[in-house]
Order: sequence, then C-alpha cells, then structure tokens
Amino acid sequence: MNATGKFRLRNLLVLTTLPALAIGGLLWAVAGLLPSCGATENARVTAPDQRFDLVVFSRSCGPDSGPNTQAALLPVGDPVPEDATSFVSIGADADLAPRWDGFGNIEITIPPGAEIYRQDDAVAGVAVIYR
Repeated sequence: MNATGKFRLRNLLVLTTLPALAIGGLLWAVAGLLPSCGATENARVTAPDQRFDLVVFSRSCGPDSGPNTQAALLPVGDPVPEDATSFVSIGADADLAPRWDGFGNIEITIPPGAEIYRQDDAVAGVAVIYR
C-alpha cells in the first residue's frame, strides 16, 4: 500500500487474477482426467407423425460402467448426444422392442427382473406403455 493507505488497482488485479487463473488451470487439468461418456445407439423408430425418433441406446462412461439400456425421444435424425436424457433406464443389456402404437403412444418392453433406474409414464406429451 502506498503512504496514503489506498489500495492500488495493480495490486487488486494481481491478487484476484492470479488465483483465478490458477484455479481455472487446475479445473482444466482435472477435467482431462475424467472419463468421457459415449452413447451407442441400438435401435431407432421414427414417430408416425415424423416429430420424434424413439431411440434406444446404452451409455458408457469408462471401464466401470455397468450394463445399461436407455430410451429417449430425439428430433428426427439427430444423433444421440453424450448427455441425452432418457425416459426409461434399466441396468441390463436388453432389447426393449421399441415401437409406436396406432394411437401415437410409445411401447417399451422391459425384461423381467431388470433393475429399473427410471421409468416415466410420459415424455414430451407422449404416453409410454410398458410391457
């Protein structure tokens, strides 16, 4: 501080910018160590009205990922994004036999005994029927 007791702008910038840069660099380095997730598409069925694709996929986030099967609605033709939000998710590799019925509902078959992580009754205004 100078003789008048005022805090110089230069000192303020040094004391705030350097820690911010150090924290940002540390977060960037740690993020590179985390496994990235990927989705493998297993089935895709386009809605009769061509509004959505019903997509069945599995997600892998490194070697410790267990078996899983999930389903989501996506815009027609869009690839499965890394952070896709599913409306059904089970802890098994399974064929969910996805289909659209004649009334515009989604039909999904969940295998007996599969561990269910998520099972929504509707998605994007569309009813989901589980068999």
